[in-house]
Amino acid sequence: MAIPRYRGEAGPALLSAGFRPFFLLAAIWAAVAIPLWLLVFSGTQRLPTVFAPIDWHVHEMVFGYGAAVVAGFLLTAIPNWTGRMPLEGPPLLALVLLWLLGRAAVLFSARIGEVPAAVLDLAFPAAFFLVVAREIVSGRNWRNLPMVAALLSLFAANLLVHLDALGLARTAAFGNRLGVATLLMLISFVGGRIIPSFTRNWLAKERPQIAAPIPFGPFDRAALSVAALALALWVVAPESDASAFCALVAGLALVLRLARWRGRAALREPLLLVLHLGYAWLALGFLLLGFDRLFPVLPQTAALHALTVGAVGTMTLAVMTRASLGHTGRPLKAGPRTEAIYALVTLAALLRLLSPLGGAHYLLVLSFAGAAWSGAFGLFVLFYGPILAAPRVRGERASPL
Repeated sequence: MAIPRYRGEAGPALLSAGFRPFFLLAAIWAAVAIPLWLLVFSGTQRLPTVFAPIDWHVHEMVFGYGAAVVAGFLLTAIPNWTGRMPLEGPPLLALVLLWLLGRAAVLFSARIGEVPAAVLDLAFPAAFFLVVAREIVSGRNWRNLPMVAALLSLFAANLLVHLDALGLARTAAFGNRLGVATLLMLISFVGGRIIPSFTRNWLAKERPQIAAPIPFGPFDRAALSVAALALALWVVAPESDASAFCALVAGLALVLRLARWRGRAALREPLLLVLHLGYAWLALGFLLLGFDRLFPVLPQTAALHALTVGAVGTMTLAVMTRASLGHTGRPLKAGPRTEAIYALVTLAALLRLLSPLGGAHYLLVLSFAGAAWSGAFGLFVLFYGPILAAPRVRGERASPL
């Protein structure tokens, strides 16, 4: 997935490719926003936002962190899909500033007002949608039109949350679910492309005696279709039996799909294994979403956090680390520092999933989960920040991070 070419503009390396600023800022915000939320949740802090506390938490994880990772990924992948020049320099800086303005506007919306906050926050997804649509249409890359639809869905979901904050409609919960569902569908779709592809390439080089992952076919289309239907039902009617049943079917389909990708053969390569683990969290989240509705054992938040902390957190960190290494000229190997990032985000997901069972120690377990989450993204900033801000390594082999 190497970027085909650059314009060669003089300027900071951080603005030479979309993944550099957006992955770095996404990690910083992920590491900071969760401790802020825990302070609010524990009652020791109030934020100057008009959003209800839970709405702010979900909004900033989806439309703050999630949108930044999507931007970094698409701005890096689209030049490969279309053959066009990547966005860099001042235009990239403009997008980054719009994203930063959105974070500040939502956080301080009680001081600047609901309308300015909505306008400033929606400016980034609107501008980014236009950028991506222009590139895909200009490059006649019709295969990736679903990405344009996904960005439109994220914009609409964000708008629904702001309409609630403006007092015009009770749509915050619906908008947040739509935003989460869009991220999960992107993981289902993109993960289904890159995981078997990367696994196939690694097996051909390291273990050629192992059969390659099964190519994309009718079963994969069916699995994606039922996952999309399950997410649509969850967004529209999250408490319905139909939603629960469809989520169970989708979870089973994703388990079978994952089993076809030879993940067990790649256990020795953490950079590859973590992608399979992220997709496994996605399947587990669907299963819990259905099971907990039909046979209540854990609260619905357990399924939601398996999908968000587990699937979204793990998959995005997996993509961020791999892309940062490959696109800065470093070997695609996970060293001890990268393995620590993966271990911490996995610990965060497990603790968040089990925290409702903590009883009187619920808040303590929740705090440990938050610390593990912030630790994972803090380590990404610490270890990957310098390489994201430095020029691409040329003609030398850097040691694995």
